[in-house]
Amino acid sequence: MATSASASLSKTIKQQYMELPQGDKVQAMYIWVDGTGEGLRCKTRTLDFEPKSIKGELQSLYAPEIAVQTEPYDPHHGLKKCNSYSPRPLAELPEWNFDGSSTYQAEGSNSDMYLIPAAMFRDPFRKDPNKLVLCEVQKYNRKPAETNLRIKCSKVMEMVVDQHPWFGMEQEYTILGTDGHPFGWPSNGFPGPQGPYYCGVGADKAYGRDIVEAHYRACLYAGVNICGTNAEVMPAQWEFQIGLCEGIDMGDHLWVARFILHRVCEDFGVVASFDPKPIPGNWNGAGCHTNFSTKEMREEDGLKAIEDAIEKLGKRHEYHIRAYDPKGGLDNARRLTGRHETSNIHEFSAGVANRGASIRIPRSVGQEKRGYFEDRRPSANCDPYSVTEALIRTCLLNEEGEEPTDY
Repeated sequence: MATSASASLSKTIKQQYMELPQGDKVQAMYIWVDGTGEGLRCKTRTLDFEPKSIKGELQSLYAPEIAVQTEPYDPHHGLKKCNSYSPRPLAELPEWNFDGSSTYQAEGSNSDMYLIPAAMFRDPFRKDPNKLVLCEVQKYNRKPAETNLRIKCSKVMEMVVDQHPWFGMEQEYTILGTDGHPFGWPSNGFPGPQGPYYCGVGADKAYGRDIVEAHYRACLYAGVNICGTNAEVMPAQWEFQIGLCEGIDMGDHLWVARFILHRVCEDFGVVASFDPKPIPGNWNGAGCHTNFSTKEMREEDGLKAIEDAIEKLGKRHEYHIRAYDPKGGLDNARRLTGRHETSNIHEFSAGVANRGASIRIPRSVGQEKRGYFEDRRPSANCDPYSVTEALIRTCLLNEEGEEPTDY
């Protein structure tokens, strides 16, 4: 199995530098979704203080009023003098920019894109006081980039804040070598058939646990709401769960958990794949099962609200299939075949404790008559903003038809 050349570099030598004091400076790594809707990009800037929140108050150096920077940040000369004033507080984390022509997001003749800080986490790689900063992306005209699905999701979540929508997403992924071959698989063949690997223990059953443990601890350090992990049905396939998260936090925490996984795999010289069907044939695919509930569903006799939501989902199946993978359902078509614990992509189904259905109602929920349901259709490479937004639109905003309503 091939690993990256970077993995062979001495981590001991690197650690000598990572232990050097950094004074009162802070490194902030800005992270964003690129033009593919799947890939993540990042770059780092230096701050003069440790930010405590995305928004805060900073006194201007040029005037007693709270200033708002109206000119872009210049990486060569730092912050430009503010030339307009507003009662709004200046963000602790400034906006930044990048070359969108190199991330599939802009033409070279007009390539500047804006990074708008949206969520902040502790940096498990550089450690405190350094930060990971998840950003929205805006185009030159300040309109959201095509793959900036967070902004619409956030607006929809604000419309139902009183219903307290909770989410939990089960992110499956496959560990690959840099040559695309599954980690631990024979170089010229296949491992034994599926059966002993799910939640397996032992060198012949669990492939790559070091990566899983490193990722889990890094997420906990960062403040990502990770709640569990397990080996999956196919060897070299794993799952981690993010939640409970309310509203927009679901997408924020899952994207940062994915970023951390990519960085951990980078250190180990391997690749984390979110392809929904990385190996064709009699092997399980990879999904991102999404658990969803509202305040009404969690209360006594909430099963009625769950059943009502499922009925609405059944009438809008094609809309959800398009929202549940970045290629409008084409990726999921390789996975949702009706085999390997999946439903058929062309049919909607629901059932108690049925892992072959589109929607599964956990047995405990059926017995207690309240709780949540699991939508098993989202693909491993889905955008969590798109998935959670679609659930809110259909189940809570009562939208119908195959297109989302423009609010």
